[in-house]
Amino acid sequence: MSEELGKIEDLPEDYRHALREAGVAPLWPMMRNVLPHNAPNPVSHVGHWSYANVRPLLLKAGDLTPVEKAERRVLVLSDPGRGLGAMQATASIYLGLQLLLPGEAAPAHRHTPSAARIVVEGEGGFTVVDGERLPMKEGDLVLTPGGDWHDHGHDGDEPVVWLDALDLPLFVYLEGSYAIEGELQAQRNRPDASAVEYAAPGMVPSRTGGRGARRYPMMRYPWSAAEEALRAMARHGEVAELDYINPETGDAVLPALGFTAMMLKSGQTEQPPLRSCSSAFHVVRGSGRTVIDGIEVAWQEKDTFTAPIFAELVHEADEESFLIRIHDRPLQDKLGYYEERTR
Repeated sequence: MSEELGKIEDLPEDYRHALREAGVAPLWPMMRNVLPHNAPNPVSHVGHWSYANVRPLLLKAGDLTPVEKAERRVLVLSDPGRGLGAMQATASIYLGLQLLLPGEAAPAHRHTPSAARIVVEGEGGFTVVDGERLPMKEGDLVLTPGGDWHDHGHDGDEPVVWLDALDLPLFVYLEGSYAIEGELQAQRNRPDASAVEYAAPGMVPSRTGGRGARRYPMMRYPWSAAEEALRAMARHGEVAELDYINPETGDAVLPALGFTAMMLKSGQTEQPPLRSCSSAFHVVRGSGRTVIDGIEVAWQEKDTFTAPIFAELVHEADEESFLIRIHDRPLQDKLGYYEERTR
């Protein structure tokens, strides 16, 4: 098979002009751009956002811009491969750090992309999703699936920050991204489903009376439960990784994005397989380093970093560390091309 394909410059100028006039273009000069051999050529680069550096800028944004003027007060984490201001941390994942100050409320809306929030710091914040009030504690994963009404509030005393993760780039590419505004929701006077219906592992509400489960039955995944389960696995020498799933179906929590909690013991080195999905890592607690395709990222508590597709990763923890990996495997599984390669 020939590696060298014809170039557009090889064609006569009058023929190229005729092609332009007809609104067509030859495939062969462009084919390797869209169908490279053996593996994709990612645009995404390794990204690393130090929370110690970003936090003061986020708090300054709170001084400069009231939430009423911002709707969502967020600093976007832009992929270095696409440049500052890119609404992508990887090809399919949007990430942003959002700030809510005491007494503030972010207005209600619903939108086509799905979102999840990983709480970075602060107490007293909450999200209301279709009337269900979800308290936001450090490390919690809170869902706002596409099409569901949601708003945010804060009745604590200190700033609350969370990491937004959305499949927004997919909807922008499909020209299907939009939001509808609404009024703050009336809140149901009861704890959320993670504290009631799904508080016991391996158990779900009984299907009496023909009642079926909601599409997204559990909207909050408390970090306390995840950490306890990770520690139990680590005590028995197993690789401590747990996927967040829909408790009714076993599917990923969102259609396009998956979330995996990880624990690394002090001094532990982990070399995962090469994965076709892109990934973002949020450090809930701990410190260490990850070498990504030869680039070393030294991470601290609350940092976020990204890895492109098929990246060679080596994690090493300086102390006991907990991370949440955000990835697009659920989308790739649906499209039938998720792949893992050995080194």
